[in-house]
Amino acid sequence: MNSAEQYMENAENVLLHTYNRYQIVLEKGEGVYLYDINGKKYLDFAAGIAVQSLGYGHKAYNEALKGQIDLLCHTSNLFYNKPAAEAAQKLAKAAQMDRVFFTNSGTEAIEGAVKAARKYAYIKDGSTDHEIIAMQHSFHGRSMGALSVTGNVKYQEPFKPLIGGIRFAAFNDFDSVTAQITDKTCAILMETVQGEGGIYPAEKEFLKKIKAICEEKDILLILDEIQCGMGRCGSMFAWQDYGVKPDIMTCAKALGCGVPVGAFVMTQKVADQSLMPGDHGTTYGGNPLVCAAVSKVFDIYEQEHIPENVRTVGAYLEQRLGELVQSSSFVLERRGKGMMQGLALAEEKPAGDVVKQCLEAGLIVITAGGNVLRFVPPLVIKKEHVDEMMDILGECLK
Repeated sequence: MNSAEQYMENAENVLLHTYNRYQIVLEKGEGVYLYDINGKKYLDFAAGIAVQSLGYGHKAYNEALKGQIDLLCHTSNLFYNKPAAEAAQKLAKAAQMDRVFFTNSGTEAIEGAVKAARKYAYIKDGSTDHEIIAMQHSFHGRSMGALSVTGNVKYQEPFKPLIGGIRFAAFNDFDSVTAQITDKTCAILMETVQGEGGIYPAEKEFLKKIKAICEEKDILLILDEIQCGMGRCGSMFAWQDYGVKPDIMTCAKALGCGVPVGAFVMTQKVADQSLMPGDHGTTYGGNPLVCAAVSKVFDIYEQEHIPENVRTVGAYLEQRLGELVQSSSFVLERRGKGMMQGLALAEEKPAGDVVKQCLEAGLIVITAGGNVLRFVPPLVIKKEHVDEMMDILGECLK
């Protein structure tokens, strides 16, 4: 049997080196724990970067996928399929919106949202010089379109020129946004809670003012809920806690709880005046296998009261992380919502070093922008898992 070192060496010999991976080979998961090929157990507070909201080995979820594999995995969008229709209905209902387009990833969802916004503006006036306002320190993906609206120069610089017509404003600074608005502005795009940028929730007053000016000027509001959505912040989608409904919303990650799937969702008003047959497409998007997973995820969320658990245990997680701000000289600030939390660390305590120490101690956490520890655990964790995490983290921060 190959050793962990052999697996890692084999991978490095053939995989394109675009990730500096942690030096472990994961083999299986159970509940909120992961196990490497040597049998070492890890408490998972990363959830595959906010994907595995149901944890690992959920029986009903697994059975739904196994059952669909025996029926049909793929047909293309030239035909209807039952799981896609059911999943779209459940997503539209949860999002309080009207029309769904399934993609293969969050990045593709952003691409579709940007195209929809530009087509909406094009139909209005026939012009092709419209602009989108995005936020500084944002992250929306790595493709050329998604990269163009990602407000981080280090990701963009080697790949310029990107798509044009993008302006950037400061997140949570309404005056900064209005300074960028022109008669060419067709959309304002932002994460409801910035993730990669350092775990910064939108301020309620800021989001409400943005919505008001969008309605006044017929500008589309696009909210990226790829990481902060699907119950992670305590509501099914984070914007619902603000009472600010977007015109277009993107989601992915926990939408399928492990299978590669994303979506952009829009109001009927936008659907009627934007993407038409031939404007957008995907071979794999919305195939029966991934949509069987999406459909079952919504059923499990309702049956097991997942958002309610986030509100209860998420409040406890906030409390316990807040204690570290008081007790540790290395921890400067806690910020976030629900089970999307960040701890800003002092410069003399690099977050990357803490992550490695936690791994050695059997805890998986990850970093976010700046010197920030990111906590995005499975949404099924209990208070005892928070306590277990805190015990390990506390030792690693000493």
